[in-house]
Amino acid sequence: MAGPNKRGSCRFNIHVSKHILTTIVLNWFFFVLLLRNGSPTSAPDIEGEALIDLLKVLNNSNHKITDWNDFYVTPCSGWSHVTCLSGHVTFLSLSSNGFSGTLSPDICKLKFLDSLELQDNSLSGELPGCLSSLMNLQTLDLSHNRFSGTIPSSWAQLKNLKHLDLSENDLSGTIPLQLYSARTFNFTGTNLECGTRFQKPCDSGSSLKVATRKSKVELVMIAASCGAFFLLLLGAAFTYRRQQHLKFKNEVFVDVAGEDEGKFSFGQVKRFSWREIQIASDNFNESNIIGQGGFGKVYKGKLMDNTQVAVKRLTDYHNPGGEAAFLREVQLISVAVHKNLLRLIGFCTTASERILVYPYMKNLSVAYRLRGDLKPGEEGLDWPRRKKIAFGTAHGLEYLHEHCNPKIIHRDLKAANILLDDNFEAVLGDFGLAKLVDAKLTHVTTQVRGTMGHIAPEYLSTGKSSEKTDVFGYGITLLELMTGQRAIDLSRLEEEEDVILVDHIKKLLREKRLHDIVDSNLTAYDPNEVERIVKVALLCTQNAPEDRPRMAEVVKMLQGVGLDERWAEWEMLEEVRSQELQLTLMKHRLAWMGESMDEQEAMQLSAAR
Repeated sequence: MAGPNKRGSCRFNIHVSKHILTTIVLNWFFFVLLLRNGSPTSAPDIEGEALIDLLKVLNNSNHKITDWNDFYVTPCSGWSHVTCLSGHVTFLSLSSNGFSGTLSPDICKLKFLDSLELQDNSLSGELPGCLSSLMNLQTLDLSHNRFSGTIPSSWAQLKNLKHLDLSENDLSGTIPLQLYSARTFNFTGTNLECGTRFQKPCDSGSSLKVATRKSKVELVMIAASCGAFFLLLLGAAFTYRRQQHLKFKNEVFVDVAGEDEGKFSFGQVKRFSWREIQIASDNFNESNIIGQGGFGKVYKGKLMDNTQVAVKRLTDYHNPGGEAAFLREVQLISVAVHKNLLRLIGFCTTASERILVYPYMKNLSVAYRLRGDLKPGEEGLDWPRRKKIAFGTAHGLEYLHEHCNPKIIHRDLKAANILLDDNFEAVLGDFGLAKLVDAKLTHVTTQVRGTMGHIAPEYLSTGKSSEKTDVFGYGITLLELMTGQRAIDLSRLEEEEDVILVDHIKKLLREKRLHDIVDSNLTAYDPNEVERIVKVALLCTQNAPEDRPRMAEVVKMLQGVGLDERWAEWEMLEEVRSQELQLTLMKHRLAWMGESMDEQEAMQLSAAR
């Protein structure tokens, strides 16, 4: 009995060691990311914990938010409803999610918060006074909830607040006078002390209306003294102005003065007026939101000629990173013209806004088609479409790397940034993190940004990005396209599988389990083509950037040219890496058992197993 028990114990220890190693790798992965995100390393931890604690008291009983968890240490690693800048949470949009709890003071731990949107829920309780500590806060929308009590007097310290909406709540008491300095405010539908009785308007539109009525009375008195003829002229003028006001009634809430005519010039790209953008987006109607990127929301819209567009409204442009992102995206997308790259229609700039206008992609993104809850009548991605997307994305990246001078590195390649036109042609978008690279430079050192699981190892550990960084992201995207799974999925631990998709696919490929690799939603596919694309993906995701192919080579290998030779080299390298890993695990196991073994003995035992 001793022999079998010993062998069973050995298998168990190796199995445990594998999971321990996976845990160590994941912990290191996230730890390095924290180190590279700048600012104190504890800041992302604080913000992540604050958001998780906040979600608990919001009462997420309908499970609208499922991707906030302790395993993803920083919320900037791709949490939904969260936008980050320089490694900190700056935008939190939780409107219309059916929350019925309270607003926890944990919200005040998000010290870099610029915008907080919680409207159209059923939140109750008192307003947290600690919000006054959020000195960067510019937009606060808590409308259409059940908040009670008074507005904390400490909110008077919110000097940068520009947009405040507390309407339709059970609030009472006085309003700190300093809050009236916000560009737009709305206290209607509450019991707060405002209105003519208190000589203060309840919303930013009321003051204009009061002034309009006052001016009207004065003008009528003057007209009466000057005669009926002048009164008729005044009536005609007033009627005209009233018609114009009704036509653009929403504009009383927006300061359009100071449109930056001539500050930016981008060749033939159209400059839109603020009024055109307002009309196109239905004054940025929340129901028109089709996406949210790192620097703002994207709205579906329609121009005056009925052209459907996507209107990207930057929320953080006033910060150095946001303004840089706007200029970068316009600059890059203006010079890079290719059928697989998103075309820029135009832009709009005012003293307080930065807007980009793109063609509307009715099939949205690859991520949506892979993982979204498709509506009735919406089509998924069959095998021909997935193959088409793989090729189209490769052609777009090849153009950026090989045919642009200087070359362009995208740096955030993922399924969510690959849009689909009417014919399901891949269109690479979101150049907010892209970089122009001098051909003489082999890499660029920057602060690490991107999406967890898609970040190349060398970029994560050193901050050095190159075109090979994009190649890694492309390889991960190919695997997601083939499997329908995410780059990192902790649920695979429950099935005793690797949580990192690349390792999971390597194992399945070694075991000849091609059918387990393919997305279960794919009922018909060509096994040979799937295997070819998976092999290309694994070549693209090698740890060492110098081992990865260039995108020009990737395009050829997708067609089968030169793939066999590169794959044979890869298999030899993988065998060496596998032996090194087994040796490491064996040494660790023996160290835990208090035994020792020289390297030659360990290698012989490892090979025998």
